[in-house]
Amino acid sequence: MKKIKIAFLGHGNVGGGSCEILSENMELISKRIDKEIIVSHILVSNMDKPRKWPTLGAKLTDSFEEILNSDVEIVVEALGGIEPAASYMEKALKSGKHVVTANKAALAAKYPVLMAAAKDSGVSLLFEASVGGGIPALSAILGNLRGNRFFEVSGILNGTTNYILTKLGNERLAYEDVLKRAQELCFAEADPTADVEGIDAANKLSILISLCFDKYVHPEDIPRKGISDITLDDIEAAKSQGKKIKLLGTARVKESFELTDAPKSANNSLEIDYFVEPVAIDETHPLFNVDNEYNGILIRGDAVEDVMMYGKGAGPLPTGSAVVGDILKIAENL
Repeated sequence: MKKIKIAFLGHGNVGGGSCEILSENMELISKRIDKEIIVSHILVSNMDKPRKWPTLGAKLTDSFEEILNSDVEIVVEALGGIEPAASYMEKALKSGKHVVTANKAALAAKYPVLMAAAKDSGVSLLFEASVGGGIPALSAILGNLRGNRFFEVSGILNGTTNYILTKLGNERLAYEDVLKRAQELCFAEADPTADVEGIDAANKLSILISLCFDKYVHPEDIPRKGISDITLDDIEAAKSQGKKIKLLGTARVKESFELTDAPKSANNSLEIDYFVEPVAIDETHPLFNVDNEYNGILIRGDAVEDVMMYGKGAGPLPTGSAVVGDILKIAENL
């Protein structure tokens, strides 16, 4: 059985959750792809730190160059943040290594550079986990839905803010208490600014725009408003009208039309509107019942019309599920 060596950059919630899945399901995985996955190296900042997640016999190292110069075929970037993650991914791609990442911030900020590096080297850059955690939305857009012209993509793209808004609405808990609980459940980072101010959702929307509309929009150019100014009174006012407040990331073509009368021009010739902001939606909206840490993504295409995808958008194992799926997709084709 062919052995595929992989390396993880980072061993926190995403990298560790992915290693947990590999550890628990390795026998099943090997049977399904007829190859053996070997975790060869794990890049960490502190090699003496006790490990919460399994390391699968990998060599711990604090040197990215060691991984770059190794015979590893797939690099899994799980560091988070833009740098040095983006630079590491670019170097790995240029060296001929396939890359899997869940890092929406680095990917959104450096999307054209990273995609060009992958194309020039003839290797894969997969990032299913970067949008929607365990929801296979990107695979659907690039796979079975690829024959559609897309005219809208909208979603609850951040599990932390959705969890907070749900608990504020259902339990009327203090914001600080809800945030602390979200952090304990690994739904929120120690610094939640990127979540609650809509930065994380803008990163994900930037990626969705690139895939659906063949346009690159830097996340900083996406108008956004977070949930930090939302009060219990706002939530109660929406509830009195049969509505819920959700933080939505939306991109849609500007032209108003019925799907059956959609213009037949290429997507990249259409002008689109895009934004991240809290929106009060009623019970007829497909995203109305997407609560807690769950994410929902609604896609409109000329052939398929409306498609709704729903699942856990945060947490080590749901995100790790998508990461492992990308690893196996590459490994199967090696």
